[in-house]
Amino acid sequence: MKILAIETSCDETAVCIIDAHGAFGTPFGYKVLGNALYSQVAIHAPYGGVFPNLAKREHGINLIPLLTRALEQSNLLENYRGLASAKSGQRDESDHRGPVSVNSADTVSEMLVREPELLERLRAFLEKYEKPAIDAIAVTAGPGLEPALWVGVNLARALAIIWEIPLIGVDHMEGHIMMSLMHDGALSDFSFPLVSLLISGGHTELILSKEWMQYALIGQTRDDAVGEAFDKVARLLDLPYPGGPQISKLAAQARLRPQGEALGITFTSPMLHSKDFDFSFSGLKTEVRKYVEGAAPLDDDMKMQIALAFEDAVAHVLVSKTLKAVDEFGAETIVVGGGVSANAFIRECLAGALAKAGNVQLLVPPPDLATDNALMIALAGYFHALKDDYADPATLRANGNLRLAPKI
Repeated sequence: MKILAIETSCDETAVCIIDAHGAFGTPFGYKVLGNALYSQVAIHAPYGGVFPNLAKREHGINLIPLLTRALEQSNLLENYRGLASAKSGQRDESDHRGPVSVNSADTVSEMLVREPELLERLRAFLEKYEKPAIDAIAVTAGPGLEPALWVGVNLARALAIIWEIPLIGVDHMEGHIMMSLMHDGALSDFSFPLVSLLISGGHTELILSKEWMQYALIGQTRDDAVGEAFDKVARLLDLPYPGGPQISKLAAQARLRPQGEALGITFTSPMLHSKDFDFSFSGLKTEVRKYVEGAAPLDDDMKMQIALAFEDAVAHVLVSKTLKAVDEFGAETIVVGGGVSANAFIRECLAGALAKAGNVQLLVPPPDLATDNALMIALAGYFHALKDDYADPATLRANGNLRLAPKI
């Protein structure tokens, strides 16, 4: 089954095409046929964060070029009229495919009425190319920045209607879980119960799975997400956006310094001893802010020490809550996903703690696939397609607050 996936939940515009086979419990594998991504980091960097309407505009500009690139990489342009005519000089009369016009589909034009640039580019695309050999379209329906989500959702709905291809709405967080479960184009060997620690700029969650594609929310942040806290502390230290990698870089440099040169800065790991699995990072950010204001002006050494103390406090609470979930639910596998899962120190702390805890497997994605991408949406979409879990293109909606699972 060939799955075309679209991801526009935040500031990454991504399109991916995979060819997958098999199912959970049977030999499963996939091949990436095409993968195109455009990062908006440089555009949002001057503002110190992502502006939703600016992200929305960039998605509208870049989606069709990325779709074209992914199809080119997949060699699926062989199924298009333009290339076939150029090669043979004439059309095979047995091939009844023809160009499709958005103008003939009032419903599609209405879907994209708020995306005029995307609609214009889609019209040009459809006038030039035919329907590709795609079996289903998967798109991130949420959670995320709703204006950004709508661009991808509306394009996916339009293509599903025009090409008459099934549509799948995918939860972004499930995509991160699926990505972490993969290794070398196949599912890793793992056992249930499984606990997923999902850490990103918008989310900090612990998800329990006792069966395949069954989820229960056991813990979440009560305020700032962990990635958001990294970015806010980076701004306090006058570091460039995105702040997470900058904090981690400074913390790593501080760890290489002789111990005697440390300033002895420590911050509180929030909710460390609470009886639940929830998180809170707003208070930690406030603690850092008060220290920075009291110690200003900061030199480079103090910034390194503050970054180190902050990252230590974050890693400590993430590891502690995860180990608590292992004990409470008898978890045999820990999955870590989301952009902050690329943090090398957090990975190292989790690996060390789980090694001491006993026979608990840790699964993390490659750092370059920890951040938002369309491959993870394609993978999740494929497994939903196996269950005939399709969405109605007329009614699928973007939902910035979409929840993967209810809280237990």
